[in-house]
Amino acid sequence: MKKWLFLSVVFLFILSLTVACGAGNTEEEPTDASGDNANGAEEVEETEEAAEITVSHDLGETVVEKNPETVVTFDFGSLDTLDALGVEVSGVPQMNIPTYLEKYEGSEYENVGGLKEPDFEKLATMEPDLIIISGRQQDSYEEFSKIAPTIFMGVDTENYMASFEENVTTLASIFEKEEEAQTMLDDVKESIATLNEKASNIDEEALIILANDGKVSAYGSGSRFGLIHDVFGFKESDENIEASTHGQSISFEYITKQDPDFLFVIDRTAVVGGETSAEQLIENELTENIQAYEKDQIVYLDPEYWYLSGGGLQSVAKMVEEVEAAISE
Repeated sequence: MKKWLFLSVVFLFILSLTVACGAGNTEEEPTDASGDNANGAEEVEETEEAAEITVSHDLGETVVEKNPETVVTFDFGSLDTLDALGVEVSGVPQMNIPTYLEKYEGSEYENVGGLKEPDFEKLATMEPDLIIISGRQQDSYEEFSKIAPTIFMGVDTENYMASFEENVTTLASIFEKEEEAQTMLDDVKESIATLNEKASNIDEEALIILANDGKVSAYGSGSRFGLIHDVFGFKESDENIEASTHGQSISFEYITKQDPDFLFVIDRTAVVGGETSAEQLIENELTENIQAYEKDQIVYLDPEYWYLSGGGLQSVAKMVEEVEAAISE
């Protein structure tokens, strides 16, 4: 009996030790202040990673945080798109801003210098989260990048629509405005399809020229304003124009020889300053003999859209409107 009692006591003692050890090894999942599982560190990391986007552009790759707060843009086409999407910017070059974007001349926006002469000291003081540049600033890309993440948003004139769409969708991704941007892009593409159908089904030929305070340059397919041919569908009066940013220098004798049915004119002087307007320059004794003059089809395009802010959601839509109106008249 005593032996049985002794064994029972030993058994109970061992059992109590086992239970105690088991209780000691039980750990509650740690929680953070909100009561959520603190082992969610990987989820936070994933969220942080998702809050960034890597932008591939002509000058490299740039990691940009989504919805950056302090944004500076030197590209008026990008400013146009951001304005259309309702995205605020903090700084712009305030000289030569298109009139439809003139609100950015206000004192609530920082003036960050000129398109070709950025104010790097002002930029450094602003500590921006994102800087957007285009062709006029590309040589200073490295200097911009030392201040803040910098992306190049120029338009590839040889692949205008693909480049334009990519720029818009990139900005939409950065600022999480994909749905709004796609709706606007669809509207622009629909209007372009309508214009292209009209333009490609007429036999008349077009010539595009830039008037610059007494000088004239021609632009053909693949050039800065070549989307009139490549995207909108107008036939070229001259298929051998050299494709370049500054155009091919021409004379009025050349225009007379080409004798285009449509003469599309961009007046650079009107937006950068000068003494001679395009109309004064273009409509002379020589051009009065071309078909475009006789048919009242010399079309003066708005240089703010075509020269200053091309490649934006609003500007491209207006460019389509202007050219389609020329056919409809």
